[in-house]
Amino acid sequence: MFKSFIALFRGTTHEAAQSVVDQNAMIILRQQIRDCAEAISKARKSIAIAISQNEQEAAQYEKIEERIADLEKRTVSALEQGKDELAKEAAETIAILEAEREASLEAQSTFKTEIDRLNKIVRTSEARLRDLQRGQRIADATDKTQRLRQTSQGSHLSALQDAENTLERLRSRQKQMDATANAMEEMVFNSDPSTISEKLAAAGCGAPLKSSADAVLERLSKQTKKNKSKD
Repeated sequence: MFKSFIALFRGTTHEAAQSVVDQNAMIILRQQIRDCAEAISKARKSIAIAISQNEQEAAQYEKIEERIADLEKRTVSALEQGKDELAKEAAETIAILEAEREASLEAQSTFKTEIDRLNKIVRTSEARLRDLQRGQRIADATDKTQRLRQTSQGSHLSALQDAENTLERLRSRQKQMDATANAMEEMVFNSDPSTISEKLAAAGCGAPLKSSADAVLERLSKQTKKNKSKD
């Protein structure tokens, strides 16, 4: 049982850690890419140092060559003059310089091999870094799109739906209020006695309640004729 609890604890811890990693994958990826870029930058500096050291070694090699050539001429001259002891001493120096020359050649070969190896590593690493950076940009854009989609499907879409429902209710209430107002006006109009009289007069039932132009002309014409008859 105790072992089961230990396994449960380890499993829970692992899953919790994995969940944290998954939730922060973009942050982790960006930092890892920065670490890669820094490592490549250090590798470039190593190459520059190796090239500089190789150039120094090549310059040293040239000096050794010049010294050997000069000593060989002087040794030959000493032999020609019968100065064998001096010639032997010079020959020993030449042997030492030749060993240094061989060591210099070996060092230059080592530097060249290392420089070529580092250059290949850097070129390969730079290509992989560019792929990672492109992938990171795509992953970042995808992550933002997915977050936007989740947000749109959640609170934003809900808010839009709520706003549309509110607008619909407002329009419905306004229509109802307009219909109620119109009905009230109609009821007031129909219940007014003067309104009913106007309707009856307009329908020809009884004398008109309002004077019309024709009625005024007719009345004035009758008045004129009446006055003439009195004269």
